[in-house]
Amino acid sequence: MFKFSGQRPANLGVRNGRLAPCPGTPNCVCSYDQDGQHAIAPLSYTSSPAEAMAALKQIIQSIERTNIITESSDYLYAEFTSKLMGFVDDVEFYFDPSAKVIQVRSASRLGQSDLGVNRKRVELIREKLKEAGV
Repeated sequence: MFKFSGQRPANLGVRNGRLAPCPGTPNCVCSYDQDGQHAIAPLSYTSSPAEAMAALKQIIQSIERTNIITESSDYLYAEFTSKLMGFVDDVEFYFDPSAKVIQVRSASRLGQSDLGVNRKRVELIREKLKEAGV
């Protein structure tokens, strides 16, 4: 199996109360970004933040080739690895309990195009959170 994992980005995490914006490449989505190429709605929840975090972790762990790297009460960072070539995407979730939303950023480490994989992943997670009733 080929492994195109690249280097873990230095801009991960929450800085000044926000996740990093997407780079200029189209292989990223972020709920803080406003442009059509990168913008995606944050994930919403109606439960407590702790219940939403537990559901989010369970969903992420149910997806193949996923590894949770960092977690706290309001932040979760996971790496998703593609099956065929081993490309790694960095996916971050930041809870904003006052707005009852989870800000999200999903970005490929390498290349330009992701064929919509990052957007599809976030939408899949959104749907699974709705199904979980959080």
